[in-house]
Amino acid sequence: FFCRSQLSERLIGSSGSSAHQHGYNVHYVPFRFCHSLILLFIMSSSAPKLMRAIRCHRFAGLDATTGRVLSDPSSYSPLRSVLSLDTIPQPQIEGPNDVLIQTHFAGVQYPDALQAQGLYQHRPPLPYTPGLDVTGTILGTGSGVSGFKVGDRVLAQSPYNLGCLADVVRVDANDVFHVPDGLALSSCANVGRNYFAAYHSLKVIGNVKAGDLVLVDGASGGVGMAAVELAKAMGANVIAGVSSDAKAQYPREVGADAVLCYGRDKASHKAFKEAFRKAAAELGHPQGANVVVDVVQGGLFEDALLSCVKPLGTICLVGFTAGQKPIRPGVILIKEAKVVGSLWGRWARENPEGHRENVQTMVSFMATAAIRPRADRIFSVEDCISAFELFEENKGRGNTVVSFGRDDGDSIIRSSL
Repeated sequence: FFCRSQLSERLIGSSGSSAHQHGYNVHYVPFRFCHSLILLFIMSSSAPKLMRAIRCHRFAGLDATTGRVLSDPSSYSPLRSVLSLDTIPQPQIEGPNDVLIQTHFAGVQYPDALQAQGLYQHRPPLPYTPGLDVTGTILGTGSGVSGFKVGDRVLAQSPYNLGCLADVVRVDANDVFHVPDGLALSSCANVGRNYFAAYHSLKVIGNVKAGDLVLVDGASGGVGMAAVELAKAMGANVIAGVSSDAKAQYPREVGADAVLCYGRDKASHKAFKEAFRKAAAELGHPQGANVVVDVVQGGLFEDALLSCVKPLGTICLVGFTAGQKPIRPGVILIKEAKVVGSLWGRWARENPEGHRENVQTMVSFMATAAIRPRADRIFSVEDCISAFELFEENKGRGNTVVSFGRDDGDSIIRSSL
């Protein structure tokens, strides 16, 4: 095609005879149309590709003027008022170890809601895209990446930059792992937030061995249920604690040897302590648990947990869903217990080979069905804020997942509050 203009006619002749003489089939189009095509080509080749992403624009639990945490939780802004589904530029490969992932599913857990309120230990610069965990397929890799190719089904984490609640995610190749064949991508979308945290407590901190006794509280939640599953896969005996009898079925379904209710007051905590002693003795551990995985803290810690751990045993502090209470060193001294904060991110960064070995162990557990990751609730990306509201309203349980509309054959059950 040629543009009819003074310049083109001088080059090929007003009738196009020069071009015809050389065997070309010449068609003329208006110059303005041709000019528009050129501009469209330039713009399409240079303009960034856009994608959907959940964005947090301010922290719901902080004073807008002072930036301090609001003293009254009832005055927090609703998460729906600080989160939105936006259109932003899609990330590109920048470094040799980068991997681009087309998101199929991304996980949402209690820390994500806490972070959007400004109450988590890390506050990202605003606005930010939440999300630690993603599953999907590889779109591209940097020049230094080996072992992965475009189209591979993978799970990945973005522990430092977050950003997984978006159509496309850029992560470091060291944080990417193949998903075993036959395992639904939706079921793996909270592996980092839940299973990595649980396994770090059990393996790295607790050094759990076959035959040990492990106590897990908050055992109907994501980390709690993962800890129950992993401890059983490691050959341990497990007693699970839940806040209400209505939640007891969930840790029981994933293999807990006993499930006990600790309630929400001192009397319930005392009853739980006595019930634990009896259950521990029946499992052959009259001195108590070798390891306690504590995601609750609050009053339960001193009212019951310190009495449940055996002398020289370990309590792994993973979270504080019941709030933070001061820990008196005297009671820890008398019990001869170790109390250790459990955050897997720093250890993984400083011990990449050990972390990758741990993840491969968990993946092998998945492949053999020793553990069965699952998606308990799945929300569409258009309804993603409802996933956060589950945890805002203390209705979160197990594994909550956001679907980006690429189900890869997974069976999707849409959820609502």
